[in-house]
Amino acid sequence: MRNSKPFSLSGPTNYRIRNIDVLTLASIKIPVRRLFRGPQVPGWSLTFEMTNYFLRSQSLYSFDMPNIKDSREYQDALVFYSPALASVKTENVTDPVKGTWFSPETAENNKIILYFHGGGYAYFAKTHYGFIANITRAAKLRIFAPDYPLIPENPYPAQLDYALKSYQWLLEQGNSAENIIFMGDSAGGNLCLTLPLKLRASRIPLPSSIVALCPWTDVGNSGASMSVNEPFDWVEKRMPETWAKWFLSGRDYHDPLISPIYADLRNLPPIYIQAGGKEILFDMIKAFYDCGIAQGVNIKMDVWPSMNHDFQAYGETVRESGEALRKIAEFIHQKK
Repeated sequence: MRNSKPFSLSGPTNYRIRNIDVLTLASIKIPVRRLFRGPQVPGWSLTFEMTNYFLRSQSLYSFDMPNIKDSREYQDALVFYSPALASVKTENVTDPVKGTWFSPETAENNKIILYFHGGGYAYFAKTHYGFIANITRAAKLRIFAPDYPLIPENPYPAQLDYALKSYQWLLEQGNSAENIIFMGDSAGGNLCLTLPLKLRASRIPLPSSIVALCPWTDVGNSGASMSVNEPFDWVEKRMPETWAKWFLSGRDYHDPLISPIYADLRNLPPIYIQAGGKEILFDMIKAFYDCGIAQGVNIKMDVWPSMNHDFQAYGETVRESGEALRKIAEFIHQKK
């Protein structure tokens, strides 16, 4: 799938009208507010702050819709296309697992990335294609992104089981474990950290490395940043709290296969983490990293202090995002 359009509008007329209204409001309100108060966070550009306002408005409106199917449809009613999509080829797979291949114009080597998308385990928004395309172009590797089951229709362990099935399918295709990298953002970051634990327990070969972007490490939603950083993020605390209830469906969030912050991380592949200092998940991400250090595992973490959740999605249009993408590529291609 190649798309050079900057954005597309779809869905019912009232969705389209509201999307245009929010875009218009963001283009007026944020410049005026910055004129009198300056940027909300030092270092935020006008474009970044307007986009963050728009994303926050959209996510809150979508989240408050009474029907999850309508909520997903609304999220896809306005899609901004990443420039990276124009240089990345996509190919859908329907059997034996459902997902999408993302291929760069030229792959650097035979390594591939198994990528688990974010969205609170409740969404797989079309905008995530742009996010994954950014990583594809930066890493110069093929990526397979499974379309795993979503909550609330499919609580845990449906996602972990599907992730395992996707990995086993890649192995059956002739890909060696040492040529596969696990990567994911947000809820997908949770999945790329819990799947290796399941593999280790089942004595299935582990991937070569793990890259977790703004990962949801504690489904118990611990940490002061859940409230302190709420004014700066486009995700509110009540969102992961609701998604956790859907995901757990009565299970204990202390299970390491649910919240990797409680896991024994020893003997796992090298782990690389990225986080934004202004995201609500920051404290739990830092706590997970500290656990890894205390256990003596091979783990690295980079933090962009002024950024919020999933900031890597901005690609090269935001300096910090572009830098994060380059660091991902450096980690993946470093000689062990």
